[in-house]
Amino acid sequence: MADKDTVTKEYMQDSAAFADAFNFLLYDGRQVIRPEQLKPIDTTAVALPYGEDRQPVPIQKYRDVLKMVTAMEDENAAYLLLGIENQSQVHYAMPARNMLYDALQYVAQAENTAKSHRQGSEKAASGAEFLSGFYRTDKLLPVITLTLYFGADEWTAPKDLHGMLAAKAEILPFVDNYHLHLIAPAEIEDGDFEKFHTELRLALKYVKYSKDKHRLRQVLQEDEGYTSISRKTADMVNIVTGSDLHYHEGEEQVNMCLAIEEMRKDAKKEGIEQGIERGIEQGIEQGIEQGRILGAIGICRDLGLDSGEILARIIGKFSLTRDEAEQYMEMASAQA
Repeated sequence: MADKDTVTKEYMQDSAAFADAFNFLLYDGRQVIRPEQLKPIDTTAVALPYGEDRQPVPIQKYRDVLKMVTAMEDENAAYLLLGIENQSQVHYAMPARNMLYDALQYVAQAENTAKSHRQGSEKAASGAEFLSGFYRTDKLLPVITLTLYFGADEWTAPKDLHGMLAAKAEILPFVDNYHLHLIAPAEIEDGDFEKFHTELRLALKYVKYSKDKHRLRQVLQEDEGYTSISRKTADMVNIVTGSDLHYHEGEEQVNMCLAIEEMRKDAKKEGIEQGIERGIEQGIEQGIEQGRILGAIGICRDLGLDSGEILARIIGKFSLTRDEAEQYMEMASAQA
């Protein structure tokens, strides 16, 4: 089975789902960002921390998904760099991790701007512009990183950098904070799922109730969208929730209600078969034990022991109650 992080990364590379997530985050579900406006960007970033002897050691970082968008806001174009980090489990250092991604993106923009100035004919207006390579009129594109959590539980990790720091309250105002932009199914009100306009709505709602089987069945029955969901979405939620949904391999559209019922039928059938198997095993074991007790009674009788002595011996040897021992004595007499 595919890795959870791999399958969610592939799923969110789809421009329609990507735009849907950011429209929910930024515009309360209004369709401002269109899939066709999105342009994929290289997700590789290079950090230069210091190693031994203060020598820079380049480390490559890979975002899950990064796209550029030209969105129209109030008839004005807004150029944004949007990134999504998918999480199948809670990550307790997510604010610091996302902050690094964003910082690297800003540094890369500044360096690319300086490079374009060096290669162009435009001259710096001052020595400061020349030294920095970044001119007074230059601007960076905003970078927004969204963490999309595909777990059913609450997000219990810090949602900002301050939540990760061991610092006194009087120090925190001097430490720039970084806030995590998070979509977690457990934190979405049922009515707010309608602000999504793709099957991401169905996927996240399924994840939210995946641990509450009774409520999940209600949700599947109430929402007609689940009667015909794409195989891609069905596979994704099946993997991230570990649902073991049953549907035919060749199906392009999946009825999630039927898939759940098939899963329940197979589980019930398996349970019955296991019960029968256990019953047979128990029956064999009981038969063997019964044979041993009746055989012991027969040997005692051949030795000429009276009924009281035989009764006492089988009670002690086989840990029987007096009633059980008397029943075996009666069975032995009937077989004699």
